[in-house]
Amino acid sequence: MSFKHVFAPVQLRHKQLKNRIVFGAHTTNMAHDGLPGDQHLAYYLERALGGAAMIVVEPMPVHAAAVLTRGNFRHSSDDVIPHFARITQACKAHGTVMIQQLYHVGAHGDWDNSWHANWSPSGGPSYHDNDGSHAMTEDEIEETIQGFVDAAVRCQKSGFDGVEVWAAYHCLLDQFWTPFSNQRSDQWGGSLENRTRLSREIMARIRAACGPDFIIGLSVNDDSDKPVCLSHDEMVEIVALHDAQGLMDYVTVGAGSYFNFYKLLPSFQYAENLGADLAERLKQANLTALVTAEANIRTPDNANTVLGAGRADLVSIVRAQIADPHLVAKAERGAPEDIRGCLSCNQQCWGRRGRDYYISCLVNPSAGHEYLWGGDRFTPAQTPKTVLVVGGGPAGLECARVAAERGHRVILAEAGPELGGQFRLAGLQPRRAQITDLIGWYERQLRQLQVEIRHNTYLDAQDVATIGADAVILATGSAPPETGFQKALPQVTRLPGIERGQVWSIHDVMTRAARLGDHVVLLDEAGNWRGIGTAWHLAEKGHKVTIVTPDPMIGRELARSATDFPARATLAGLGVRFVTESALTGWSDAGAEVVSLLTGETEVLTADSLVLATANTPETGLAQELRAMGIEATSIGDAAAPRLAAAAIHEGRKTGLAL
Repeated sequence: MSFKHVFAPVQLRHKQLKNRIVFGAHTTNMAHDGLPGDQHLAYYLERALGGAAMIVVEPMPVHAAAVLTRGNFRHSSDDVIPHFARITQACKAHGTVMIQQLYHVGAHGDWDNSWHANWSPSGGPSYHDNDGSHAMTEDEIEETIQGFVDAAVRCQKSGFDGVEVWAAYHCLLDQFWTPFSNQRSDQWGGSLENRTRLSREIMARIRAACGPDFIIGLSVNDDSDKPVCLSHDEMVEIVALHDAQGLMDYVTVGAGSYFNFYKLLPSFQYAENLGADLAERLKQANLTALVTAEANIRTPDNANTVLGAGRADLVSIVRAQIADPHLVAKAERGAPEDIRGCLSCNQQCWGRRGRDYYISCLVNPSAGHEYLWGGDRFTPAQTPKTVLVVGGGPAGLECARVAAERGHRVILAEAGPELGGQFRLAGLQPRRAQITDLIGWYERQLRQLQVEIRHNTYLDAQDVATIGADAVILATGSAPPETGFQKALPQVTRLPGIERGQVWSIHDVMTRAARLGDHVVLLDEAGNWRGIGTAWHLAEKGHKVTIVTPDPMIGRELARSATDFPARATLAGLGVRFVTESALTGWSDAGAEVVSLLTGETEVLTADSLVLATANTPETGLAQELRAMGIEATSIGDAAAPRLAAAAIHEGRKTGLAL
């Protein structure tokens, strides 16, 4: 496959970009005591090694009022300079242009990280939490401008080729641009000239302080479907004003904002190439600055299409280069089928960052651990072994792949006819086919690595002993319990009436083993895609679905990945009923008896079938048999403890590296 548009060099001020792919800014939350260290260095270096033409390092807060996360860098301090210099020097050695983003979130700050009042144009509310903000004085505006300039000078001293001034997602600069949040009557509010004065002054002073051989970018966003946000026409006018004054060398266009946070990190629930719409409008405005499209551009093919259609000059691919840091290099050598695809799931990138951890990746557990594991590359084993992996789910697939990459002879035994285990069933839920694509990637990689795959092969302990492998890895997975036990009612070991039948697991539903009636009650104790995705599947098939959960909201765990509201909106649109803070007390011919955990009141939900999305139990039978025979084996993934796919793949990688 040719990606001629992706691999056409382009001039960006005094630098030539070797291709059109950018690894855009995002907070990794890896800083310790406000300083970037070995973890940062290895993370960014891996993407430079992987071929990214330009890396925009995560944002530097420019003032105490701008601090947002525990992992933010030290603001207003030269202490950061030698630490960043290590990163820029290492990455630039691979021909990568290095930029750092500078930001101030304004009203949306996090005071209990910053211990500073939030600042904004007019004292508006925070959409990050329920706090208010302080309307900035003229002196504070000047202090903020100087904070941006001082930060840019530090970037230049650190070896960065330029900075990206953040005016996206309704941050401080966007707050000044937007009439909703800027109600000032002085020189900083009112007219377009006044509302853009702050951003223009910042960029002009950065140019004066850093000189002509320094790149200045501007980051904006498209949230035009929100009435209070800037329309496409307004955004084009604002960007064109900055461009006409020669203030920037490129502009990056993302999606969403603090008003629509879910779209800011668009999951698989959204269409691809979201940032390309406004980027195309800016291209049509004939700017002198380059235009970068960002937001749910997942693949080299996406990038090539956007670039080829003239919708942008550059494409920022972030999550897909977290998932596969060598995406660009693989595309350049004509092997896009070797790219490990991003699932757009947000579970370990935003899912961890949103809990103030450092980020990682579900499909690439080396993300965030490059400094420990040597990146996304493998060192040959000193003593090649014969390795038997029992179970072809995500843990077994990753362990087999990594072991084979390191030179071990690997046998992968899967009891069923297909690889993937319960992960494959997740890929059958609506809009989740990226999971089955990933399983296909594993199958191709294992064939290339000459892994011996044995389908329909159920092994007992004697079978394992007969194979005589040097190392035995058990990735036998987990199974749903058949008791109807609920964590919300720990005193009830078995759901009354479960013996009457028409009670199924989500595994039964997705394997089509369940024979369901029209009305289905789904008990969801986890609040994640296991239950939510199954309910979505059933509703699309025409079933009348009621979700019962002990949680105060449907999809509670999905809030971590910023996918919960779109999921609820989809379910509600399909007519799914929500019953929250409740548990099941019985199952009968009449349906499901439900008790409110708040009031103790009960009601009967008419239903023909009951589906249970409760915690699985590990498959430990083979492990116990092997232990009795004195055969050492390592259990990974759900066989060790049932969890999400991210844990399974992480353990598969870690175990494969240790062999």
